[in-house]
Amino acid sequence: MALTPDPAAVGVAVVKMRNPPVNSLSLEFLTELLISLEKLENDKTFRGIIITSDCPGIFSAGLDLLEMYGRDPAHYAEYWKAVQELWLRVYLSSLVVISAINGVSPAGGCLLSLSCDYRVLANNPKYAIGLNETLLGIIAPFWFKDMLVNTIGHRAAERALQLGLLFPPADALQVGIVDQVVPEDQVQSTSRSVMAQWLAIPDHARQLTKNLVRKPTADRLLQQRDADIQNFVRFISRDSIQKSLHVYLEKLKEKKG
Repeated sequence: MALTPDPAAVGVAVVKMRNPPVNSLSLEFLTELLISLEKLENDKTFRGIIITSDCPGIFSAGLDLLEMYGRDPAHYAEYWKAVQELWLRVYLSSLVVISAINGVSPAGGCLLSLSCDYRVLANNPKYAIGLNETLLGIIAPFWFKDMLVNTIGHRAAERALQLGLLFPPADALQVGIVDQVVPEDQVQSTSRSVMAQWLAIPDHARQLTKNLVRKPTADRLLQQRDADIQNFVRFISRDSIQKSLHVYLEKLKEKKG
């Protein structure tokens, strides 16, 4: 993880995710990301964050399946709590958070992007984005679903979630999963330009408005947080789900081989 002030913009930090090879959201990496975000929240010199990737061609491959396979229930619970925490931290951040998506962004990578205030995607046909959990034999939790519905509407979300759709840039822009698609070499500069537009608004007015819009969605999870963890642990511990994950992980090994 690289966390640096943006030399081109005062009060803006750039968070470059670095967890090779695919920026999977392991428990260790989630913890590191949460600590970085908390530091920025508490440092009054920062007003905005640009989240991007330091791994070529990959924004984030999403949740680390190895954290969900062959472990004990206590580990699954700890992992899921960290996933919840990351979402709540980004989704309700008092800072402006912009996602500079410079690679593929499935599942948890898409969740992280959707949590941001604005999304800029590189115009590369390989850089698909979406919540594709059903393709892995698992389901997106209700709070993933709520945020997607808020972003692209009920019918589009229903179809995308059931089919596990991954949208290439043009389709992602059309459906509204991203706000802008730009040439790959302009992702960072465009993100800075957008950041300047958002930072031109008085912080207190923007923060209160953000909270007004997002708090009801976040509250649904906050009110059911323990139950959501228990549901996840029960679901992921099922033999059928563990078998699905095993099959998928074996396919990944074959591809690497």
